[in-house]
Amino acid sequence: MEPAQEQGEAPAGSARPAPQGTAPPGISLHDFCGRAGEQLVHFHAMRLRDSLFLWVGAEPALRSLAVAMCRPHDSIPVSTSLLGDASDTASNSLAQRLARKTKKQVFVSYNLQNTDSSFTLHIENRIKEEMKAFPEKF
Repeated sequence: MEPAQEQGEAPAGSARPAPQGTAPPGISLHDFCGRAGEQLVHFHAMRLRDSLFLWVGAEPALRSLAVAMCRPHDSIPVSTSLLGDASDTASNSLAQRLARKTKKQVFVSYNLQNTDSSFTLHIENRIKEEMKAFPEKF
């Protein structure tokens, strides 16, 4: 997936800058996009104090929402679907993998028709690229 140059931030909270190497307090918004084949995919990340909300889609919609979080004695984060078709596991799966990576509670809304495993892998890789480039946003 190729990254596109659409990024933004809207921090809220204290006007004081965060110490070097730490995430700033409050809410941080981060928008980016990329191409998966012919489809332009938009991403919206909202970093909260101890959680992350990630929206993925091609058009404005909120068709699904899942949440996942790590538990102390389990290697696989627990997850559940909050909105949408329970048989569509794309949001759940992505939330679990991101919760494992970030060690945070992660909300994911995956709003793309294509849920093929190779396509969703491209989507996940694009998210990981952005997390590596802008860790303070996640």
